[in-house]
Amino acid sequence: MFVSFRLKRTYLFALCAAAAIAAVVWTFGHTSKTAAVSAKNTQDSVRLPIIMYHSILKDPKYHGKYVVSPQTFESDICFLQKNGYETVGVSDVVDYVKYLKPLPAKPVMLTFDDGYYNNYLYAYPLAKKYNVKIVIAPVGYYTDVYAEKDADHPNYSYLTWGEMAEMMSSGLVEFENHSYNLHYSNKKGSRLGAKRLPGESRYLYDSMLKNDLGKMQERMKEKTGCVPLAFVYPFGAFSNESVHVLRQMGFQATFLCTEKINLITHSKDCLYSLGRFLRPSGPSSTSYFKKVGICAKP
Repeated sequence: MFVSFRLKRTYLFALCAAAAIAAVVWTFGHTSKTAAVSAKNTQDSVRLPIIMYHSILKDPKYHGKYVVSPQTFESDICFLQKNGYETVGVSDVVDYVKYLKPLPAKPVMLTFDDGYYNNYLYAYPLAKKYNVKIVIAPVGYYTDVYAEKDADHPNYSYLTWGEMAEMMSSGLVEFENHSYNLHYSNKKGSRLGAKRLPGESRYLYDSMLKNDLGKMQERMKEKTGCVPLAFVYPFGAFSNESVHVLRQMGFQATFLCTEKINLITHSKDCLYSLGRFLRPSGPSSTSYFKKVGICAKP
């Protein structure tokens, strides 16, 4: 009887000890796993190259720094897809930063500045053919004044609001704000893009930005039903004083012309002053992307 009791007590003690050890192991493992997930969420980052195109034309006599052929753009798309890159839009990157929605392992963004009609004529069909996303930043004034009365000429026309709405409805094209009418160079007596003028007061500068960019936001919403998430600085002309205005206006990203690979994290600050690589005519896709830092698979 006494022996039996001792055996039972020893058995119960062993069970309790085993349970305690298991609890410690589970707690440690669970805590470690939670910490690992937390660290992953706060430390994750993605390299994002952004390519900057402008005009696309067939005639070789127009090819140059800001004009490439449809064949070049198609070759670029094929190169990127062959080497595992997936195109993303501004909304995809914003969702990654703000809501932890995953991005592809190798994302790339293809952007077009100014809003030329030839983007609709040549780039848009290729986007549909290969199911890739593109981002276009039109100048509102050009559409309002020029495109409607002299539309659909590949060499010089700009996108109409109707063409923008059609492209947007495909789910493959996003439109961002490139100003309503700030796309002019620094001639005597005028500013360079959205840059602050020497001696211009902060009040006047802030008011100028709000009026011009706000007008473009309103026109985009009125004509397409969508409001741009990002501001693309004309000519990449940047003033530090503009940042707080753009944030106040609700812009969640800005694009410059500085050539760099962007490191996208879960901090909203990483979305401002995004760099882009200009795509000129001439180099093959392989040589161009190697220079950019996008190399072919071995």
